[in-house]
Amino acid sequence: MPHAVIAATGLYTPPQSISNAELVQAFNAFVERHNRRHAAEIAAGTMEPLQPSSEAFIEKASGIKSRYVIDKSGVLDPEVMAPRIPERANEELSVLAEIAVHAARQAIEAWGKPVSDIGAVLCAASNMQRPYPAMAIEVQHALGIEGFAFDMNVACSSATFGIKTAADFIASDPSKAVLMVNPEICSGHLNFRDRDSHFIFGDVATAVIVEAGARAQAGSGWDILGTRLKTVFSNNIRNNFGFLNRAAPEGAGAPDKLFVQQGRKVFKDVVPMVSEMIVEHAADLGLDPTGLKRLWLHQANINMNELIGKRVLGRDPAPGENVIILDDYANTSSAGSIIAFHLHHEGFAPGDTGLICSFGAGYSAGTVFVRKR
Repeated sequence: MPHAVIAATGLYTPPQSISNAELVQAFNAFVERHNRRHAAEIAAGTMEPLQPSSEAFIEKASGIKSRYVIDKSGVLDPEVMAPRIPERANEELSVLAEIAVHAARQAIEAWGKPVSDIGAVLCAASNMQRPYPAMAIEVQHALGIEGFAFDMNVACSSATFGIKTAADFIASDPSKAVLMVNPEICSGHLNFRDRDSHFIFGDVATAVIVEAGARAQAGSGWDILGTRLKTVFSNNIRNNFGFLNRAAPEGAGAPDKLFVQQGRKVFKDVVPMVSEMIVEHAADLGLDPTGLKRLWLHQANINMNELIGKRVLGRDPAPGENVIILDDYANTSSAGSIIAFHLHHEGFAPGDTGLICSFGAGYSAGTVFVRKR
């Protein structure tokens, strides 16, 4: 059976970024205005005052220091506290497709082959900006790719599920490569008025090209040694926004129509689930997880990543072994592990192995073990 190779990757980073200091200043201005407007209710004890945020709180809770965003001004406006992204005409390239195309073109350039060698496009991301037509088909059209395309959503695990799907396509038909894109405008579903989560997400797009090993350039790329997927239902990370509730009395701006999580429960549930999944998958592939040269984990939270890395490697990871890009990019949902892989895959000799891993809402988790060709 033909085996699949990760042949190239691409990354689009928005030009605007927000530091923790800027975010805290805007959030605390919102808190001050809210508490002043509701001073009577707060004094009467019928409403709890909102608490301010701080740079120290954000960094201790997450390891995040800044994040890239599509629109900075709306997020930092205490009266708006959300990105302002104008709607585009149907004839224009949509914003999600636009950033996906940027990342895809970078991957295609690095790959060095014509788009006619690509037969499928997958758009794997947490939040699509519309139900249909599929974002993947729009990206396919913009790049001039023939074949087929479709969207898929497994929240923060969408990219690893996408790699698995691409590898399966290659196994059944090795004649064409598969392009997978992960456009994530996470700022659009983040509640910037919630102290516990207002700092979590950033915006970005990544792209991965998967092709058959027999067609890949000799000595180039990464053999996919094995992929594994897992889902376990949980309400601890949820977003209730959708067309069925768009006319609900509380409106689309209600807190549960944005990102909601119970962070402590997520930590307690996900860390052991993912750690055990990695170790078991490695054993089934005949790999020693303690011998992995590098981990490219989903960039969720510094504490989760460090603990998973320690459990998998059986020790505290050495600098560079457990890649962290949270400080600059924040949590970018499905794109996080791909950013880490794209930016930090240097220093591998042929035969060295590493792990791309995701975990998130669902719960969902995916492991992709790779070996340098």
